Amino acid sequence: MSNEMDQLRNQLDEVNLEILELINNRAALVQQIGQVKSKQSMYRFDPIREREMLNLITSKNNGPFENSTIEHIFKEIFKAGLELQEDDHRKALLVSRKKKADNTVVEIKGEKVGDGNTHFVFGPCAVESYEQTAAVGKVLQSKGLKLLRGGAFKPRTSPYDFQGLGIEGLQILRRVADEYDLAVISEIVNPAHIEQAIEYLDVIQIGARNMQNFELLKAAGEVDKPVLLKRGLSATISEFINAAEYIMSRGNGNIILCERGIRTYETATRNTLDISAVPVLKQETHLPVMVDVTHSTGRRDLLLPTAKAAIAIGADGVMAEVHPDPAVALSDSAQQMDIPTFDKFFEEITDLDRRLR
Repeated sequence: MSNEMDQLRNQLDEVNLEILELINNRAALVQQIGQVKSKQSMYRFDPIREREMLNLITSKNNGPFENSTIEHIFKEIFKAGLELQEDDHRKALLVSRKKKADNTVVEIKGEKVGDGNTHFVFGPCAVESYEQTAAVGKVLQSKGLKLLRGGAFKPRTSPYDFQGLGIEGLQILRRVADEYDLAVISEIVNPAHIEQAIEYLDVIQIGARNMQNFELLKAAGEVDKPVLLKRGLSATISEFINAAEYIMSRGNGNIILCERGIRTYETATRNTLDISAVPVLKQETHLPVMVDVTHSTGRRDLLLPTAKAAIAIGADGVMAEVHPDPAVALSDSAQQMDIPTFDKFFEEITDLDRRLR
């Protein structure tokens, strides 16, 4: 009896190894198919093809397993193959940490974002006048800061809200930046504006509502300017990473990712800050990651604690909005800091940053 059992077990081991070899052979074919699909921009999951394979398999099934059991087993094999194709796709991405182990450092007027230090981007939600922007620029210079943000083209939810000053706004930003030795970060919403805008910008910002404006991403990838890419309101991390890939695939590797909150069912804040996205993005990509605490919360009283959270979790930078008189701001008055509030905010976050390092 023992000899018979041993023989059967030996046969079972041999069959297991045969199955292992066949499964790996199948996996190699699946990888090749995935590469072809990627080149042809085809979806990796094909439910019609999966059903055809299952029908062929079950038609040849002579037992002892029921067809339902066979289908279950092969669906798991198919699922593993699909995951393998997706892993191969991620490995191939230029922005992937697997493609480049070292951190990308984006240099902007002496600031090296991604160098292990915390960098800061401040400025008004929208450029409204030279005087308003200059008041913020003067404060930034006094604190030794270099990165000035401000909206010139403003994509707004309502078509009747203030849409920004356009090119005039960029000209104001450039003037202020030159006077106070700052770098300009501002959003561009139309690919046609990039060529004209780069005369005034040091960094092209692509906002949340345009994260999947693929023509804009490609256009930004074709110019020699750093790009600050914000995560879309409802974008998964995978979609966010692929948006960055659009830029890098066109030759521009100077990309800063920015987590700015995503839309959920929660109404206590403007959006829900996905703070865990920071370490995920830093593990999955080699790009620096910033956190916009203003748009993620929409609340002035939450800017400091969320900025502290961003620094503590390892973000490469923090972005927030500052206005000389938020009460009369033409956009998002409730979420912008006035100068005295900003002074206290900056003192506390820089103190935390020093203690953490």
